[in-house]
Amino acid sequence: MFTHLQFMPIFTAFFVALLLLVVMTPVAHQWGLVDQPDYRKNHKGIVPLTGGLAMFVAILVASFVTDYWLKNDPQYFTAAAVVVTLGMLDDRFDLSAKGRLAFQFGVAAIMAWSAQNYLTSLGDLIGFGEINLGLAGYFLTLVCVVGVINAFNMIDGIDGLAGGMSLVVLLSVVFLLLVSQNGAAIMGPVLVISALVPFLAFNLSIKGFKGNKIFMGDSGSMFIGLTIVWLLVEYTQGTQPAMRPITAVWLIGLPLMDMAAIMYRRARKGQSVLKPDRQHLHNIFIRAGLSSNKSLVAILLLGSMYALVGIAGEMLNVPEYIMFWAFLLLLVIYSYVIQNIWIILRRLRRFGKSDIQVS
Repeated sequence: MFTHLQFMPIFTAFFVALLLLVVMTPVAHQWGLVDQPDYRKNHKGIVPLTGGLAMFVAILVASFVTDYWLKNDPQYFTAAAVVVTLGMLDDRFDLSAKGRLAFQFGVAAIMAWSAQNYLTSLGDLIGFGEINLGLAGYFLTLVCVVGVINAFNMIDGIDGLAGGMSLVVLLSVVFLLLVSQNGAAIMGPVLVISALVPFLAFNLSIKGFKGNKIFMGDSGSMFIGLTIVWLLVEYTQGTQPAMRPITAVWLIGLPLMDMAAIMYRRARKGQSVLKPDRQHLHNIFIRAGLSSNKSLVAILLLGSMYALVGIAGEMLNVPEYIMFWAFLLLLVIYSYVIQNIWIILRRLRRFGKSDIQVS
């Protein structure tokens, strides 16, 4: 599948990320890019927030040194640089939600208008033929990009979660590229995976990587979100797409549903939909009595199930409108369960069907 020359960008991204994750630790303290425990965070000690910057630079260096570029490379790296800088500023100065949102729409505009990587078709979502978007595709792309960036930003709440979920999505993309005879395009997601793996090793304190705890920070979660939506739009559009648009939605289904449920709940309470709180999926698992590691495994398994449904639907050529309405139905069920989770758990416990703690 790979020649020795094609392995070079992979090794470069991996080792540059590994090196930067180590050497940036003292820099993080000097720049104030560190995370301290508070009422929403349960980690111990002061932890550097330079994981996202390290991954971005590693992918950039690998692309330059090995002369391999992601499609629309200058625009991608420009957009990524903006979102990483935005995330670092947010990590350092805690920017306002409206300010972050404005810059995110600017990044999305680079992708849609400058790179011309935008949604032209949604496929046959409702059973009456393909939905071609025309000029509306540009504006829908802006909304989708900002949504996915924030979905991955919101899900980044416990060690390994944003990185692990990204790994699930990227591996799914690689698989679909291979089975759709688009193997020549896999270097994009593979490069990101190569930079992501050493970060996860440090973030999860895997044996041999303990003692250098690092978080990806807002810069990392937003960078990963941008990269994933960039690749998914690229691979679902054009004359020979690697997958259908609804398949891409299923691949990132869990982060999207968690974000939608959170925003709906906040809106019902009259709160800002972007206001941080402790009501995310991982918070619910932990409040229910699971450890962080068990919560991580459970959520990644759930995210993998979403991705597998998308892959199965693509390979079995399940009609797009069935996949779409199934996704909407699951979204309604997910939102209902999340809104009423403690009531549901109390009832299960009453009937002896659950040993989970109820807050």
